[in-house]
Amino acid sequence: MEHLIDIHNTLQSSTRNTIKRELSNEINWNDRMICIKGFRGVGKTTFLLDIVRDQYLNDRTCLYVNLNSFYFSRRKIFNFADEFYKKGGKTLILDQINKYPDWAKELRSCYDEFPDLKIIFSASPVIRVIDGNEYLNGIAKVYHLEGLSFREYINFTTGLAFRRYTLNEIIDNHLSIAGSITEKIKPLAFFNEYLKEGYYPYFLHNKPFYNETLLKHINLALEIDVTYLNQIELKYLPRLRKLLQIISSHVPFSPNVSKLSADVKTSRATIMNYLAYLKNARLINQLFSNGNDDQMKKPDQVYLQNTNLIYAIDPGNVNNNNLRLTFFYNQVGYQYEIKNSAIADFKVNGEYHFSVGGKYTEPKGENCYAAADLIEIGDGNIIPLWLFGFLY
Repeated sequence: MEHLIDIHNTLQSSTRNTIKRELSNEINWNDRMICIKGFRGVGKTTFLLDIVRDQYLNDRTCLYVNLNSFYFSRRKIFNFADEFYKKGGKTLILDQINKYPDWAKELRSCYDEFPDLKIIFSASPVIRVIDGNEYLNGIAKVYHLEGLSFREYINFTTGLAFRRYTLNEIIDNHLSIAGSITEKIKPLAFFNEYLKEGYYPYFLHNKPFYNETLLKHINLALEIDVTYLNQIELKYLPRLRKLLQIISSHVPFSPNVSKLSADVKTSRATIMNYLAYLKNARLINQLFSNGNDDQMKKPDQVYLQNTNLIYAIDPGNVNNNNLRLTFFYNQVGYQYEIKNSAIADFKVNGEYHFSVGGKYTEPKGENCYAAADLIEIGDGNIIPLWLFGFLY
């Protein structure tokens, strides 16, 4: 344990520049079992270490450990937590919980046996922490660390501190909000760069190799998060890659499941499962009509999860329409329900219809709005597209 404490002390004293994520303000830190989920490279480890520095700096009752350590190939989490707890430990931060077998069972034992111990852990987005998990359902609180919003990207790039807005604030007051922002910056000067390489925080230290890094994480997500964690044999990995490539080359994609099953050389049911796996892995978004999403129901359309993925997987399919629609779904869909609309591109929260397009895009009916690109300030029901990047 002393070796792990030394690593913890070294990491908390690091002065490497990081992007402070505002998810920390949304978490109830009084909960005893907290899970942080997120795509590879989205910044889960940095987020946990920032929590250590911000809340537990030089606090000997807190310990961060990475379960990649070979130490945990011979020692159980429960036994380790028992020793830590008996030595006065109060907060145990476990990074990459999915690297450890029987993690859920052991975390439940820790929860039951050590009533004054708080456990914070990170996990793949594919891991079932609540639904279908008999050990942690009802006790673990799950939060998703998404990529950077356009607002977070601007704040870090400029050193400013623009606040987030609710959807209703933007709909009702977009003129004054956009005006207050454009008094300080030109948001469109940052927009294209963000769409290409601003969603994942590693642009901060590795910008020349941004796409290569993103491709590495995409492949690791397919090889480990999707296949291994879903118990899919590795020999089927090429089929998953083929499906993701087909989606990427056609998004926004209206899937023909029969044709997809023929192209990927697998069954219709397997295609539907693969789509669900890719969605859970934060690689795609699925758009349905009104009603509950059903894993075995064909989506109306499929998008990549964010615009950076388009540039990395199929740069030949980069076009304004694709980028605009993907950006809107990504930024709005994080906190609000998005469905297919019969009269526009999206229906948000079952109430607002949005058409997404260029600067001449207009609303198409009652209770309809336009999210228009290439404008700084809107007019009436026409709202600048970039402003929806200020929702989180």
